[in-house]
Amino acid sequence: MDIEQIIFDFPAVSKLIDQVPSFFENPTYTDFELEKDDMGFSLKDIKSAEARMKRFQPYFMEVFKETIQTKAIIESPIVRMPTMKESLESIYDVKINNNVYLKLDNLLPIAGSVKARGGIYNVLKFAEHLARDEMVYEDDSDYTQFLEDHCKDVFSSYRLICGSTGNLGMAVGLIGSKLGFQTEIHMSKEAQQWKKDKLRNIGVQVIEHDTDFNGAVKRARLEALKSKRAHFVDDENSKSLFIGYAVAALRLKEQLDHAHIEVSESRPLFVYIPCGVGGAPGGISFGLKQMYGDAVHPIFMEPVASPSFTLGALTKMHNEISIKDIGLSGETLADGLAVSRPSKFVGKLMASQIYGYMTVEDKEMFRLLKELRDTEGFKVEPSAAAALIGPAMLSKNKDVNPNATHLVWLTGGSDVPSEIYSGYYDMGDF
Repeated sequence: MDIEQIIFDFPAVSKLIDQVPSFFENPTYTDFELEKDDMGFSLKDIKSAEARMKRFQPYFMEVFKETIQTKAIIESPIVRMPTMKESLESIYDVKINNNVYLKLDNLLPIAGSVKARGGIYNVLKFAEHLARDEMVYEDDSDYTQFLEDHCKDVFSSYRLICGSTGNLGMAVGLIGSKLGFQTEIHMSKEAQQWKKDKLRNIGVQVIEHDTDFNGAVKRARLEALKSKRAHFVDDENSKSLFIGYAVAALRLKEQLDHAHIEVSESRPLFVYIPCGVGGAPGGISFGLKQMYGDAVHPIFMEPVASPSFTLGALTKMHNEISIKDIGLSGETLADGLAVSRPSKFVGKLMASQIYGYMTVEDKEMFRLLKELRDTEGFKVEPSAAAALIGPAMLSKNKDVNPNATHLVWLTGGSDVPSEIYSGYYDMGDF
């Protein structure tokens, strides 16, 4: 690949090569109304996914007792972050003239990360279709039947296979093992040991690979192709994962309405979401666009060492270019964001609907992880902390509408073991 030609054609790539923390505004950003009818998905698909998840609520309340209080709605709260906002202004010498809120997916029930919605939804959809095909239940109004042995007997003859750096594997492993599937998670070299241990403790087969995320997904895909009784949860290309993630937008709209937060073109919403391969932030952004159209502006956050989605978007090459092609190692302590190539499916589908991209140094993630704990009391992992710099970086680079609202999407971390989190926290002290 001719890197000099790429830099000539796309000068912004030089900042990626030099690992300069930057904001890249999307030059192809387009009105949603002009494209929504040609995207292949609609609000109807999102509502259908939400309806399927509601059908499983009685089942969830039986197998995941922590969901009883919320009636098995897999959702997280939003809160203002006034003190952390002041810290951002002080640290980065910038005035943020808007309210900043946190979306606390680090507290999401069952799997404790943004991947819970998509991963769990994907498996539920497969299980429901399989149950109908195998005729293992008669009354589809009572999904507690999925607890019964005859359902588990059928599911136990099928394999769920997934490639992951950790959080998607955790979501798939937790729900797959409860339903009775043979669940197999192929994990990349970046995956944390505690996540592997947790999955093994619930009977999930964990296969470790000395390769990056994309390599682990490739191995998992090849393994799934060997059997007709295997379901591959494809983090790179799955449409059901994508729509499962999009359901978050329906719930977020309810939360913003309840908090009397107006979202309109005169009062826009900027949403900062950490991005790895792109499935979760892409699905969430698609859902938000369905809710708010051009009043919402998604921004994807990536490590400077692994800006795969940004590179694919800026060059319009998507998964046809790897960060390794421009000399980047992809080595980052934000394990969930360590991806060398983005999703072709999401990259092309959402190419003109993402407002911009930001790259963040690892040291800033740890600094902000610590600051968040000290100011607002929330515990997150490094990948989630990547989003915290968003409002400050945007305010440094753009004249932001003073009536706008900022929403920082905290994608995970509440389940990180205390001794590991203490190490993260200490790394933020510099």
